[in-house]
Amino acid sequence: MGAKTFAEIGQPTARHHLFLCVGPDCCSNESGLATWEHMKASLKECRLPALRTKAACLRMCHDGPWLVVYPDGVWYSGVTPEKFDRIRREHLERGEPVREWVRAVNPLGQTGC
Repeated sequence: MGAKTFAEIGQPTARHHLFLCVGPDCCSNESGLATWEHMKASLKECRLPALRTKAACLRMCHDGPWLVVYPDGVWYSGVTPEKFDRIRREHLERGEPVREWVRAVNPLGQTGC
C-alpha cells in the first residue's frame, strides 16, 4: 500500500482526530479490533470529517478500549461498538461529549516555540 496524501486521508477537512487503543494490555485484541472496525465503517458511512489512528497503547492499561477525541482531549474508556455509535452521534456530530462515559478531559494547548 502506497503513501497517501493529506487530501486522501481527509486531513484538510477533518474536525476531529480519534485515537483508539486496541489492546492487548487495556483490553483483548479481539474487542479492541471489533471496536476499531466498527468505528472505521461508521465514520465512512456517516461521512464524518474525522481522522482516525489505531494505537497499541495509550498508557492506560485497564478498562479499554480507550478512545481519545482531539482537539477536545476527551478520553472515553470501555468503548464498544454500541458505545461508539452514541459517541459518534452526540460528541462528533453534535459537539456534546457523552458526560457519563468521559473519564478525563485534557485538550492539548500550544506552548513554547
